[in-house]
Amino acid sequence: MEWIIVTALILDLLIGDPRWLPHPVVMIGRVISGCEALMRRFAISPGLLKLGGSLMVLVVVTGTYLITWGIMALAYRVHAYLGIAVSVVIMSQTLAVNSLYRHAEEVLRPLKAGDLPAARQALAMIVGRDTAELDESQLVRGVVETVSENTVDGITAPLFYGFLGGPALAMAYKAVNTLDSMVGYKNERYQHLGWAGARLDDAANYIPARLTGLLYLLLAPFTVGGFGGVAKTMWRDAPRHPSPNSGIPESAVAGALGVQLGGLNYYNGVASHRAVMGEPINQLHTGHIRQSLNIMLIVSCEALILGILISWWWR
Repeated sequence: MEWIIVTALILDLLIGDPRWLPHPVVMIGRVISGCEALMRRFAISPGLLKLGGSLMVLVVVTGTYLITWGIMALAYRVHAYLGIAVSVVIMSQTLAVNSLYRHAEEVLRPLKAGDLPAARQALAMIVGRDTAELDESQLVRGVVETVSENTVDGITAPLFYGFLGGPALAMAYKAVNTLDSMVGYKNERYQHLGWAGARLDDAANYIPARLTGLLYLLLAPFTVGGFGGVAKTMWRDAPRHPSPNSGIPESAVAGALGVQLGGLNYYNGVASHRAVMGEPINQLHTGHIRQSLNIMLIVSCEALILGILISWWWR
């Protein structure tokens, strides 16, 4: 299993998510949309919406696991090499190293060229906040926050579940993550229907996020903030984040770079104040995007090595 995951990570680094290959997360998203429409036809009270949301989570996550496992099992029955190849491709589709790097680069290139409108448009493709009025430092902040937060969701957590239960469990995790991103909002529309998905996502990321925090500490002595800066920032600021998990990578990166993340954002013109992470020792600039990407790559390698070592020890 270790070599399937290693090969999958290499495959993701090399080709990412080819447009000609239907992405499983897109298909999972369509199922979630269909389930939501069905639930809303029959569930009208808060209690029924919570029940419907819980059933939706059960169907989507369990169904994703069983279908993925079935595809892999069928491939292995045809030929062992086909089974390995299918397993590698499926596992690679749960990882987002290439995607995160590419999207960050698409903001960085126009920023370095001084083309703020193009950079704002590129950032709008990966964040939900309003970007039309952002200046350079705010654009950099948006990218660094996105890279840091998604290091858990898109890399270390899928690796964790991949080592724990193979590509099928990693894909089931992606189903949980997709549910949270689609219906896990604390607003009037989703506070009841998305309750179960949001809670399950918090639970699924609890251990991976904290293991990732340890990986940041291993890297910390080689960063601008040093071990003390990263440890202090995580300990102080991570609990301030509205998510019980996302504050760990964001505060770690803020401490590592010696910058301040979080603060004021606008969503559809409505102000939203996020707790600040880190201290503004250094003014945010375009170089911090590259540094955050380097940190992401190193943490990804650390997670891979840790998974291999624990797997060998466990056997």
